[in-house]
Amino acid sequence: MSIKLGVPSKGRLMEKTFDWFAKRGITLSRSGSDREYAGAVDGVEGVDLVLLSAGEIPRELAAGRIHLGVTGTDLVHEKLPRWEQQVEELEPMGFGEADLILAVPQFWIDVETLEDLDAVAAAFRRTHGHRLRIATKYHRLIREFLTDAGVADYQLVDSQGATEGTVKNETAEMIADITSTGETLRANHLKILSDGLVLRSQATLWRSRVAKCTAAEKAALKTLLAQIEA
Repeated sequence: MSIKLGVPSKGRLMEKTFDWFAKRGITLSRSGSDREYAGAVDGVEGVDLVLLSAGEIPRELAAGRIHLGVTGTDLVHEKLPRWEQQVEELEPMGFGEADLILAVPQFWIDVETLEDLDAVAAAFRRTHGHRLRIATKYHRLIREFLTDAGVADYQLVDSQGATEGTVKNETAEMIADITSTGETLRANHLKILSDGLVLRSQATLWRSRVAKCTAAEKAALKTLLAQIEA
């Protein structure tokens, strides 16, 4: 048996994760074509590479099917209620930075804060007979954030595509999404609320608190973590 390390299976997240480990003397490589999800680890004994989508990694950690995983802070906090009991944050990796934010149309000139949003949401419901719609992929995080802020008259609508386009397409009145530069928001005539930062996220190395380890696996894990920290 070996320690299982879950890594994003494609794109810049995979490339940057491979680079991050390489700088610490650990070579990760994909086996075969881009369609294959097998990989190899060189530079440390007793570790297997598991290639997964970034969104799958939090659940695999929480289920104990992988021991370590690389994924965003936003995905762990969204997908794992009481995440601190299931996973441990080991190392922020310094890439994949993005902010989860609340944004409204730029022409809402009187809406700059959550307090403004609360007033507009109540007025919207009175005028239109239904709640103001917020398009997002982050239902749990946004619901908790708005509850803490005292905003009540809204409904979350699921967005699995380009969230920024939902306002233009009239499937939502505002959005909650991640952004790194804000360019896409500006291109879609959206502005971030001044107190609308929900979460700062980046790629992070996590350890499962529930994955079982044999004595040999514990030794391999200790060696791997020592090499990373060194």
